[in-house]
Amino acid sequence: MPLSPHEVDVFEDSRARLEAIAYRLLGSASDAEDAVQDTFLRWQATDRERIETPEAWLTKVLTNLCLNQLTSARARRETYVGTWLPEPVLASDRMLGPLDTAEQRESVSMAVLTLMERLSANERVVYVLREAFGYSHGEIAEILDLTESNCQQIYRRAKQHVAGDRARGEVDGAAARKIVEEFLAAAVSGETERLVQLLAGDATSIGDGGGKIPARTTPIIGAVAVARFLRGLFHPTPAKRDLVGGSPALYVEVVNGGPAVVVVLGDRVVGVMSLELTAEGIAAIRVQVNPDKLVRVTREWSASGHGEPLLGAW
Repeated sequence: MPLSPHEVDVFEDSRARLEAIAYRLLGSASDAEDAVQDTFLRWQATDRERIETPEAWLTKVLTNLCLNQLTSARARRETYVGTWLPEPVLASDRMLGPLDTAEQRESVSMAVLTLMERLSANERVVYVLREAFGYSHGEIAEILDLTESNCQQIYRRAKQHVAGDRARGEVDGAAARKIVEEFLAAAVSGETERLVQLLAGDATSIGDGGGKIPARTTPIIGAVAVARFLRGLFHPTPAKRDLVGGSPALYVEVVNGGPAVVVVLGDRVVGVMSLELTAEGIAAIRVQVNPDKLVRVTREWSASGHGEPLLGAW
């Protein structure tokens, strides 16, 4: 059934919200785009005159598509090469959705997106819709075809799982850039001790190359071990430059609401190093170099303005 201009507008008015929900649910910008497109196709195919509340209908369709994707994604990740990390998204990207509250900002952080991989599909949906988008338990129950009390239990369980692993003091945004600048200066200098001083004692470093770019397949744990790894990682060699196709520039940017080092060659983002900052120091470093997960961030990088690099040529 052809869409009227009004019906197209109804969907487009919901697109940004649907993208933001799907991204939080899937941890993948490309998968989120696919889920929203599939939702549009179902909107196009349905009898729209019978839909009283388009926003609710679109949210339910999208959520169920994401539930199916979460189930299949878990199976795919069993054969994923190395560690799976979420796809990074720049601060300027509308896919991050609402960031007005602490809960909304945290729900899209690399740390929480990674932790949500441990939740069941229903736990993840209930947590995201309640925590980031303020849906009532009654509304969520209708979307998932569950009872309201069941949704409340699922939410409590999901929140405990996420909060239990987030018991750290956060660093305010004003200090974030300074810490990242110090981190980058220390990493490039090759001085291990300077790096150790910036890291939390139990700091971890995790990389995702997806089997396409060399990356450590297991986490590195402990400040000294992480500092030594970073010293080697940031030491430029002809082989490393050949791997990325030249001598990239290093920028400090905000990614998923947190500070990050963005590695750029020409107009192409070839790596994103997200830093999790706490009162104890840098608690986690998540390095995304899988080119499949850098497509959208490259597109957004090329379309948006950015400042001067901290290091013009590595």
